[in-house]
Amino acid sequence: MSEPLDATNTWPRAGDTAPPLHHPGWAFLFSHPAHFIALGAGSGLARLAPGTVGTLWAWAAFLLLQPFLSDAGWAVLIGVGTLVGWWACTVTAQHMRIADSSHIVWDEVIAFWLVLWLVSPTDLWGQLYAFTLFRLFDAVKFGPMAWADQRFKGFGPRGGFGILLDDFAAAFCTVLVVAAWRY
Repeated sequence: MSEPLDATNTWPRAGDTAPPLHHPGWAFLFSHPAHFIALGAGSGLARLAPGTVGTLWAWAAFLLLQPFLSDAGWAVLIGVGTLVGWWACTVTAQHMRIADSSHIVWDEVIAFWLVLWLVSPTDLWGQLYAFTLFRLFDAVKFGPMAWADQRFKGFGPRGGFGILLDDFAAAFCTVLVVAAWRY
């Protein structure tokens, strides 16, 4: 692991020659709490389609947590998860030296929890429909997703916010389509 950030809160610093970390491993995951969060408790370590794996992890976690959380509980979890995730994604992107690595999947986790919470109650088929739409909107990145992805690139808090924002835009579009489909 490299030195801590300087006062400008940017990465990489002038003179830093360390290469970007394109394929994080288990040692990186456990080397900092932010890495564990941003990499979705390890789901982001997948070499193939880490965003999809992270979204599947979010779905499984939602199904496990759903019986224990009220609407207020979900609101608090998603709100706090967004703030903590903003920090975690910012730190992890800086440590990886990649502005928005596909291995950072907390953005998929928190945004898909929001989708599942807002479309509930629904059956497994409704959740699968939401999953498919969310992954499509997140992968294709047109309209609001493209705007958010391009406008907030970089390192530091702005970049960390951008990592989350395009997935929240995908969540918003998913919920709109599900609502239109229901009505």
